[in-house]
Amino acid sequence: MDGQDPALARLIDQVDHARNYRAPVDIRGGGTKAFYGGPPKGEPLDVTGLSGISSYEPTELVVTARAGTLLSDLEAALEEHGQCLPFEPPRFSPGGTVGGMVAAGLSGPARANAGSVRDHVLGVTLLNGRGEVLTFGGQVAKNVAGYDVSRLIVGSLGILGVICEVSLKVLPITRATATLFFDWDETRALEQLNIWASQPLSMNASAWHDGRLHVRLAGAEAAVSAACGKLGGAAVAPDAAKTWWSGVRDQTEDFFSLSEANLARRECLWRLSVPNSTVSVKLPGRQFVEWHGAQRWWRTTAETREVRAAAAQAGGHATLIRGADKSSGAFMPVSDVLMRIHQGLKQAFDPACVFNPGRLYAEL
Repeated sequence: MDGQDPALARLIDQVDHARNYRAPVDIRGGGTKAFYGGPPKGEPLDVTGLSGISSYEPTELVVTARAGTLLSDLEAALEEHGQCLPFEPPRFSPGGTVGGMVAAGLSGPARANAGSVRDHVLGVTLLNGRGEVLTFGGQVAKNVAGYDVSRLIVGSLGILGVICEVSLKVLPITRATATLFFDWDETRALEQLNIWASQPLSMNASAWHDGRLHVRLAGAEAAVSAACGKLGGAAVAPDAAKTWWSGVRDQTEDFFSLSEANLARRECLWRLSVPNSTVSVKLPGRQFVEWHGAQRWWRTTAETREVRAAAAQAGGHATLIRGADKSSGAFMPVSDVLMRIHQGLKQAFDPACVFNPGRLYAEL
């Protein structure tokens, strides 16, 4: 990335000013994930001027895009060549950017099959707290030697620096898909998902809610057809299936919508990451299960300590996604050892502590 680029030069000037005056900044793209993590603080640092696809080699399955590039524009460009971001990053609403996608590190329904955002990041260009533009990784999948800082940036919510450009591994769009549904209770759905996950089936995504399990198959036409015959169930019409999975990916399904009245009643949306073999998580409220059982969404009025204890008992952790009160932190506390590592990284990348304070942990 050219250090003389006007948009980048403006960002460097803003970072220099913030460092000199120790004034916090809120790194912002489309603002579609402001609800995620701790509340934004500081003066806005707008990265939308860094936009556009820098390079794209369809035959190499690699694309490099600047951080302010609209996610919708990137996906449209990939689709023209029959390719996609296989981890299905949630879009939540129009305006989301590539930088925000990487900073949040969130993946959609296909994550259990296709991998996460982190698995597809090859390289990152970062503006650190000293006003330096650093490049980590590269544009080829084999570039994994040394400490993989580019993947460290994924999910860091901007606390280490301003993402300027990202290189990503992409994949061809699957030739055939089919969605089946089964009217099963949670116990049977989880048991069956664990059985299917151990078999050579083209199971691309799954979601259970209110007594109904949806399973999406994707791959070669023959494999999808064979899997449909083996699994049984009832088929969902292609258009209806597309709408359903888009609603799950972007959290526009009714389950994920918390009104002001819900929030006033202290209802929260939690994401529990647990082993997919976990039989059941006991909490009051309603549940939505994804990733073949590894991701359990809960709408609940349970206290923070109760939710985190339930996740820990299952061998996982809990993240508060939406809620009126995040005073206890959005993310599950880490050990003292891990916090010291976090703080060491923060000091190395952002010694004046101006980038997105409190978005990940209050101490950073």
